[in-house]
Amino acid sequence: MKIYIVGIGMDGVKTLTAEAEKAIAEADVLIGAERMLAPFAAAGKMMFTEYRSEEIARYINENKPVSAAVLMSGDCGFFSGAKKLIELLSDYSPEIISGISSPVYLCSKLGKDWSDCCFVSLHGKKANIVRNVRAHRMTFFLLGGDITAAEVCKRLCSYGLDDILVYVGEELGYDGERISSGKASEFTDVRTSGLSVMLCENSEYEMTLLSGISDEEFIRGKVPMTKSEVRTVVVAGLGICNDSICWDIGSGTGSVAVEMAVRCVNGIVCAVERNAEAVDLINKNRIKFGCDNINIYSGDAKDIINELPVPDVVFVGGSGGHLCEIIEKAYSLNSNIRLTVTAVSLETLSECSAIFDRLGLESDITQIAVTRTRKVGSHTMFSAENPVYIIKRKLI
Repeated sequence: MKIYIVGIGMDGVKTLTAEAEKAIAEADVLIGAERMLAPFAAAGKMMFTEYRSEEIARYINENKPVSAAVLMSGDCGFFSGAKKLIELLSDYSPEIISGISSPVYLCSKLGKDWSDCCFVSLHGKKANIVRNVRAHRMTFFLLGGDITAAEVCKRLCSYGLDDILVYVGEELGYDGERISSGKASEFTDVRTSGLSVMLCENSEYEMTLLSGISDEEFIRGKVPMTKSEVRTVVVAGLGICNDSICWDIGSGTGSVAVEMAVRCVNGIVCAVERNAEAVDLINKNRIKFGCDNINIYSGDAKDIINELPVPDVVFVGGSGGHLCEIIEKAYSLNSNIRLTVTAVSLETLSECSAIFDRLGLESDITQIAVTRTRKVGSHTMFSAENPVYIIKRKLI
């Protein structure tokens, strides 16, 4: 039995490679969604209309065709159902035949280099739109489901990115193909085809990772904030990954949440805060730094933690007197959690150490005492900040 998984490009006709055409011609059975099979209806071959990987695998296992070609849109390696299907058909060692993907096709039409492009799928799923656009020069969105080009542009504009250049490709490869371009603000009400993709170009993208952001950069009120030097040490020690799920408990102005968010571009940060003024500041800083991957939860942490997703990383900057409940809950959800607590009093330090000991967690404790300078007349004087204890879980 010979199984091909074939990327047929945009339309299965103009963008079909010679290798793909040969595999389709040699196959006894063609399998795929209705749109994938349509260009080959006149070939006189047996066809099985199906797009679900499990059902395709079941059909092949039950019918044992001598040769079959499973047709996939675009390229098999670009947000394709081929990934799951390859696993289900591993006993047959399927041959993968590449096709022309939508970003390759669109960028060739625009005459643009896509070697540094970030790729995000919004096809029936959610993703961080603004954070990706802020972090990359070029961001390609595979659209679909409820998230249209207009919705993407509304999100960009709500975070102050009205002037981002966008290119929208509709019905690529088909007779109704249309490519439009302009600023994000010009596309907030546009209606597009269900078969659409989008490219965002940001000439002022973040060329370096935001780290140790100056305190003055944040929008501040009378709410306490984790200062830059402490924040840098805390966030660096958390080992945040690109897709981490982070908790920032007692978020204050959201300074730690922001620095978490720029590291987990494809993850989320749950910023928990009970102070109404602080909640407003978190939202303002979320918008200022383009972090649509920060989700704000208003209320007492002991009540809200039951609503939060399973974390990879937890930082507790303020517990409202419920440190034990917070740590125990986080640890119960993920025993491999990366956890850091800051304390400014000996009582909190003692309590945290006791909780770690009771749970059998090994800790690293560091004290940071930051001293800054200020001008007094012609002299430069030292001005000491309160010392902060950083209690970090030591992973063995």
